[in-house]
Amino acid sequence: MSISIRIDGTPVEVDAEPGDTILDALLMAGVGFAYSCQAGNCGTCRCELVDGDVLELECSEHALSAEDQARDIVLACRTQVWGDTVIRKLDAEEFIVHPSRILRCTVASIDRLTHDILRLRLDIRAGGPFSFSAGQYASLEFPFAPGRARDYSMASRPDETVLEFHIRELPGGVVSAGIAGLQIGDAVRVSGPFGTSYLRSAHEGPVLLIAGGSGLAPIRSIVSTLRASGARNPVHAYFGGRAERDVYGESGLRAQVEGFHGSDAHVVLSDPDAASGEHAGPRRFGLVTDAVAADFDDFDGFKAYVAGPPAMVEAATRLLESRGMALRDIHADAFHPAAAPATPEVTT
Repeated sequence: MSISIRIDGTPVEVDAEPGDTILDALLMAGVGFAYSCQAGNCGTCRCELVDGDVLELECSEHALSAEDQARDIVLACRTQVWGDTVIRKLDAEEFIVHPSRILRCTVASIDRLTHDILRLRLDIRAGGPFSFSAGQYASLEFPFAPGRARDYSMASRPDETVLEFHIRELPGGVVSAGIAGLQIGDAVRVSGPFGTSYLRSAHEGPVLLIAGGSGLAPIRSIVSTLRASGARNPVHAYFGGRAERDVYGESGLRAQVEGFHGSDAHVVLSDPDAASGEHAGPRRFGLVTDAVAADFDDFDGFKAYVAGPPAMVEAATRLLESRGMALRDIHADAFHPAAAPATPEVTT
């Protein structure tokens, strides 16, 4: 039995099967809709349930609070439809939808950035052009692990011809452990782009960037794109890691950020005894979110882009909301590692 999902105030109405989530049905029909983690953790796909017979699946309280639920707010990715359903978008922001592509690529280079992060650069051989927005990710499938695609954010700008990814090697990760053995010229299948935690280029106010670990990849793409476009936004960047050996890309980040008037970049280490050797700039210690909290009392006029481990992303989102930033201005990408080899690693 086919049922319908309608977006109130728009001509959009799509068919769905009982048990489909709202998000899956919309995306299968080619409808652009805000989403990111697709696991009920980030809150990006929040919408208002106007009418319908639905089942809400378990989700993070960070993504959907009790107050939200009292106002009939639901997560499109965690709401199954069992009858005709009507939803309403929470704001009128336009979402960019790029053509979906399947690319045949080859390895242009691979090198180590830290003890557990690799930089993989790919040449596009067929299937392009590949259009994406800074901050989005793609799905990569490697020849040594057919059928086991993994998601990684682009660290390159949309206008660059070589795709760059920063890949964290996970303990016991079937795919991530094999990537280090790739050779120049090896084939890689790339599909995408995906995700809605991308640069809102029309925004002219301050920009807050918070990265943890390989979450620097989409943040690098965003700040590099801002710089290349001639934007004049003040940019405040924070890169968090545990120890000095987890820091990479610092010189490039500082050079990009410090090109904006009234901007700054900070490296924050959670282990106060872990700073050692020469580095490109000063160090702060503690949690990266504590450093942000110490520097700003409120975030009026800001947009934020946050990428990295789920705990860091959740803490950052709570902080920003508590100091006045609307959820629609927080674009967060939590990197959820695979729980088992058969589960896709979202390790951007």
